[in-house]
Amino acid sequence: MFSQGGLSLDQAPPLSVVLRFFVTASIFGILLGLFLLSKSLNITTFSSYTTQLIVVHTLSLGVMASFMLGALFQMLPVLAGVVIKTPTTKAMIVHGLLTVGILVQLFSFGIGNNSLLYFLASAYLGSALFYTIYLMLKELLKIKTHSSSSKGILFALISLIFTVIFGIYLLLTEGGFTTGINFSQIKELHYSFAIFGWVSLLIVSVSFQVIEMFYVTPAYPKNITKYLPIAILGLLVLKTILIIFDYESQLITAITTLLFLAYATLTIDRLMQRKRPVVDATVWFWLFGMALFILSMTITLINSFLIISSTLQHLSYIAFIGFALSIVFAMVYKIVPFLTWFHLSNQGYMEAPMMHDVIHPKKAKIHFYIHVITIFIWILTTKLTILGSLLLTLSFSWLFYNLIFAIKKYAYTQKHCEKIEW
Repeated sequence: MFSQGGLSLDQAPPLSVVLRFFVTASIFGILLGLFLLSKSLNITTFSSYTTQLIVVHTLSLGVMASFMLGALFQMLPVLAGVVIKTPTTKAMIVHGLLTVGILVQLFSFGIGNNSLLYFLASAYLGSALFYTIYLMLKELLKIKTHSSSSKGILFALISLIFTVIFGIYLLLTEGGFTTGINFSQIKELHYSFAIFGWVSLLIVSVSFQVIEMFYVTPAYPKNITKYLPIAILGLLVLKTILIIFDYESQLITAITTLLFLAYATLTIDRLMQRKRPVVDATVWFWLFGMALFILSMTITLINSFLIISSTLQHLSYIAFIGFALSIVFAMVYKIVPFLTWFHLSNQGYMEAPMMHDVIHPKKAKIHFYIHVITIFIWILTTKLTILGSLLLTLSFSWLFYNLIFAIKKYAYTQKHCEKIEW
């Protein structure tokens, strides 16, 4: 099942390592929904630029980074065969620095013109993310023979380095610590590495093994798994060079989007050929996510050559957010039930709940319906609405409920069920 010889209890980090990040991500999602609801009700009066900064960074850091870093702590032993020693302590350090850094950053955006807050946000976020990158890259670089996923994760982490460096520069500029030379160019590179190199490339790399492993599908073509990750990173580096020397980079963006379009189409094809065509909400999340990815990349491709309306641009952003969240939700509903059962079983609890008892598939289906309606409402309106804000809050609240239910199930089993001592 696992490419690196199987997952053992010694390799797997404690369940708390993963759930700490997942619960935090869902809380940030709820807070984002409430913030947007307050905006739609005119309770808060932030400028459109400030609102955009708060929304983008709550999603990218509070939600996506929390989910993705938590998943990486778990997936690295599975997909790359590497183990981070003392993961509980290190994850607590990362989680604490990241959470404080996000809150300080969002507060600095909200009040503006506060150099100290911008500096503290840079320090906390930089420490959290660079420390995480160091922990993971150090182990990945020790691998002599990489799988397609481990190599892709390595490239995604390298992209995260660029994302963080550019992001810190932007924060320090907002705080008045730099003159802001080439601010708009650095901002474009920050978003490019974050969207294409970190989020998208990490999802692509993980999917090379997860799709086949979880859903029993045909493997991705070797040329795709071997060359796509390095091609994406290479294109982003080339784009950086072109922008620094003030050359046009639209062609690079177009080629990048074409590669992602090919990947998304191929992923849908793999999923449609799965050998277990059972009704599974996580498959629906993957298919819906890939469809949104195609929509987002198609609009981005058109925008590489033509000037498009702001409505289409917003549609592209919403589709990409929907894509990223769809894949995250799919992974959460696979990872959490399995890990809960896995850890309890290996601890000797013969009455350990089965995966369906931890988070029932019907609960995942309910979340899928909520998620789809939420994204469609945002796509149809492409602007802030009370209904869209309520649905976003509901979506993350439902996820939070399911995660808390899993945690209580785990704690109940440990407290009340008989344990067999080996």
